[in-house]
Amino acid sequence: MAQRKVALVTGSGTGVGAATALALARRGYDVLINYSRSEQEAKASQAACREAGADTLLLRGDVSIDADCRALGQAAARRWGRIDALVNSAGVSVFGAASSWEALDAAAFQRVLAVNTVGTFQMVRACVPHLKAAQGAIVNVSSIAGSLGIGSSVPYIASKGAVNAMTLHLARELAPDIRVNAVCPGLITSPWFARGIGEAGYEKVKASYERNAPLRRASTPEDIAEAIVWLADGARTVTGELVLLDSGMHLGGSRPVAIPK
Repeated sequence: MAQRKVALVTGSGTGVGAATALALARRGYDVLINYSRSEQEAKASQAACREAGADTLLLRGDVSIDADCRALGQAAARRWGRIDALVNSAGVSVFGAASSWEALDAAAFQRVLAVNTVGTFQMVRACVPHLKAAQGAIVNVSSIAGSLGIGSSVPYIASKGAVNAMTLHLARELAPDIRVNAVCPGLITSPWFARGIGEAGYEKVKASYERNAPLRRASTPEDIAEAIVWLADGARTVTGELVLLDSGMHLGGSRPVAIPK
């Protein structure tokens, strides 16, 4: 019997990370599920992956701490002897528009960058030897914030812009052994955004998004997971791509300006 592939998915207790872990489990992967705070949700994610037939590990770890990143990589390698896919889904933000810039101190920037940008690099560094041996793949969960300069706050936008640039660098640096890509979602229908701005604010943003996006819908976590799985387990000639998953919002809206006849 062929050995099952192995995926390490950070931030896989909730949202896109949990949906990705389950999708990979259904694809035949064994999965390391990681969380930093959402223990109960992570246990539910683990149970769903086991139900799908995967062997699992559940480990707490903060990706902003290098020792935690190395421990995650080592735990997966000890358990299964390989890592075929690394999905960097762990992420944080602060919420604040230009009117509240005074609240964005250096500590806010440092925390967001530490998790979203430095944490992504530290996880890559921890897993590269195992990914190289498996001729594996890395998928970074970025955002259209990093591509279009829009999003929940300046620190978040800056962190995802850095992830996008790092994805391109790593794709060159790690070829031909490891493919490196990023997904850049727009609005996702998960509790994360609603918790940040409140339910009423979220519903207003969602209604506006679905009115203006060419495809007239926001993404579900499962939509993003589907793209991640394709990049991780298929897409054999794809590397260095920043895949926009925003229902066409980057096109500038659903209706072009009419040219008078």
